[in-house]
Amino acid sequence: MNAQYVSAADLVGCRYRQVQRLAHPDVPRTRAALMRLERIDAARVAVHALLPERPARGDRQRFIRVDIPPVPYEDDPFHAELATLEALAAEATLITGAVFTGEGWRVDVDILVRRPDGTYLPVIISNHRVARADDRSSTPVIATARLGLGHPVEGAFRLRHHVADGYRLALAARALADIGVDSGLGAAIGQDRSRAFLAPTPPLQPALQAALDAELPDAPRRVKECASCRFWPLCEKELVDADDISLYLAGDRAGKWREQGITTVNGLIDADLGEPSRLARAWRDGVVLLKKVDEVTGPRADVEIDVDMEAYLDQGAYLWGAFDGERYHGFATWEPLGGDGEAENFARFWDWLKSRRAQAHAAGRSFAAYCWSNHGENHWLTMSARRFAGREGIPTEAEVREFISSPEWVDVFRLVRAQLVGPGGLGLKIVAPEAGYTWDDGDFDGEESVNARRVSRGSDAAALEARRRLLQYNEDDCRATAAVREWLRAGAPGVEKL
Repeated sequence: MNAQYVSAADLVGCRYRQVQRLAHPDVPRTRAALMRLERIDAARVAVHALLPERPARGDRQRFIRVDIPPVPYEDDPFHAELATLEALAAEATLITGAVFTGEGWRVDVDILVRRPDGTYLPVIISNHRVARADDRSSTPVIATARLGLGHPVEGAFRLRHHVADGYRLALAARALADIGVDSGLGAAIGQDRSRAFLAPTPPLQPALQAALDAELPDAPRRVKECASCRFWPLCEKELVDADDISLYLAGDRAGKWREQGITTVNGLIDADLGEPSRLARAWRDGVVLLKKVDEVTGPRADVEIDVDMEAYLDQGAYLWGAFDGERYHGFATWEPLGGDGEAENFARFWDWLKSRRAQAHAAGRSFAAYCWSNHGENHWLTMSARRFAGREGIPTEAEVREFISSPEWVDVFRLVRAQLVGPGGLGLKIVAPEAGYTWDDGDFDGEESVNARRVSRGSDAAALEARRRLLQYNEDDCRATAAVREWLRAGAPGVEKL
């Protein structure tokens, strides 16, 4: 990005990125960042394909569409901003690729829509889900295909706020206000590319101004985003040299210790504060896990299934995997989510799981299905039942809730968290290696899986390879969960008491 301009994304999360970008503008983006850019570019292509190019039959209004070629943040936006101002002066109905700059900031507005009163509605494209269906709420919405031609109508939706999206709309509104064409409204097109959801922009301005006025930090602190940040190698050296406490306690977790004047890892160790100091020493010594209880135990059943699910953003679950102790069963759809493909795939998985459970009960055997941190699985089990209600093979939401609230649905992460503590966390990829399990593809993670899902929808060799990797990734998570629970049953050998 051009170092002289701040974007909306720069105002969210770690602000030290701006300092590093100014000092080290040539550090290249990480692969994860490039993949995120590819996904938003794909979103823009999908939305642009839906935008009107001319009035439809029966439309009587004047219609002019201006498409401004995209300008990377690394490039000078002067010509794109000039083209934007010229399109506004020509009273274009629809402007794509608009760019504005202000006092040290730049905002790219995906779409500007002229309203009947001559003001403009800024519309951003996001990979967030910007609204959810809700019969108790009402939100103005307009079809993407009718932007510039139709009028908003009230829809039964509840808006979901995302800080970076709000900053983009607030900056766009500020730029439009400077030239006298601000409508006081903004809109966002999220994962549902077919609709734009409207909201007033004045309430967004105070938070934006506070973010713009905030002083930049003079030193780094480790946060979650560091793992995929291009400046992490530089920041890590600074943090190690300072022995900063965020190396051990990232984000706000060290807040109470900083308030007490403890700003280093060694400071926390030397403070002799009991468990916090012992955990800090364990982290310093490279100890991965410690026992919180005298005896670690794990559940057991006659028939055991380990389950793991993969979802794409907030659009749906495309892969349900299960390991039965002998064989992995992957239920996948590579079709667009939200339709027949996803519904049929979920029905196949549910029928298989339900049958295995029924067979165990009929034989007088106990049954348990396990997963690691079942929040995501619970969400998509209930959401799938709700979205596809009435279709063949789809369970009712009540059936799903009966299952996930039963003792036969076990969250292995909860078992681990109740009995163990990890100075570096208790994620599956931290705990499973201690149980002796390693992934077939250790570099494949959540970020990679999101990108692989997008690629997997094709029909070429790259798509087939993406599908293979996703299935292997899911199988590994199922098998890793099984390995952890077996290890818990053995008493977590190799782990010492806290």
